[in-house]
This record gives sequence, C-alpha cells and structure tokens, in this order.
Amino acid sequence: MKETINVNIGSLAFTLDRDAYDELRNYLDEIRRHLPDEDHDTLDDIEGRIAEILSGEVRNPMQVVTYNMVMRLKEQIGAPSCFGEESHTPRPTPQKNQRIYRSRKERILAGICGGLGAYFNADAALIRLIALILIFFGGVSVWLYIILWILIPEEPLDNPFSNKQH
Repeated sequence: MKETINVNIGSLAFTLDRDAYDELRNYLDEIRRHLPDEDHDTLDDIEGRIAEILSGEVRNPMQVVTYNMVMRLKEQIGAPSCFGEESHTPRPTPQKNQRIYRSRKERILAGICGGLGAYFNADAALIRLIALILIFFGGVSVWLYIILWILIPEEPLDNPFSNKQH
C-alpha cells in the first residue's frame, strides 16, 4: 500500500503516490533554481503544462498519478538545465521524509516555533517573532498555537532531523 497526496497543479487537482510526488516536487524545485527569482510567470506556465500533460494521462479523477507518469512528463518538458543556468542558492525546503515535531531543544513554551524552525531550516527566534506579530497584529489567535501544541507530536529522542546545537 502506498501513501497518496492530493495536490493542486496549474489549478487542477491530482492525486499522486508518494514517489511521484517526491519526484515532481524535486523536479519543480530544480527548475525553480534555474529560473530568475522574479520570474514567476514561467514557472506558472510550466505548472500549467504539467497539469495539461497529467490530465491526458489520468483518465478519471480517482486515478493516481504514478512515478512512471511523472518520468514521462519530465521527458516531455525537458531537463531543468534547459531553463537556464543555476545561478542562485536553493530555497530552504524540508528534508525528504522530514516530519514536523515540537522541538525539545529550541523551546520556550511548547516547542512549536522551534519545531517549525527546524522543519523549514529557519531560525527559531525569527519564527517566534513572526508568530508574535501575527498574534498581535494579524488576527491569528492564541488558539491556533494551542491547537498546534495538541496536534504536533513532540520530537522523538532519536530524531535525525533534530535541531543542532551551535
């Protein structure tokens, strides 16, 4: 049994198996690294073309996009290097198969901000600052923090993605 993930590509909904999702996400991230930061239109066009190709592959809404379908799609669209030189650093993305946890080391109250910082490879203090601004000025409630506290499990003692001490 494979895990499936529902995604929206080019304003169309698709269900991908885990392998297909990881491959497509990595492919789009690689293309993004070859495009100028301000060029969002090209990436939108590429996603639209991906949706078009996948719509031709998927015969009904219940069909799952497979790894092989994504590989055929990549052949049609081309290698990421076709979109230019890789000229900037990759955007921070969660590591493969990384889960979100409440941090054991970077915590003030429940470890939510520390866990989000570890997940997105960002400074926990920056996440805390953003959270405070959203709570006081953005209308985001303290209830959201409490809900996350309940829903997000505490980091296991042997988590390989745990925060590293500097």
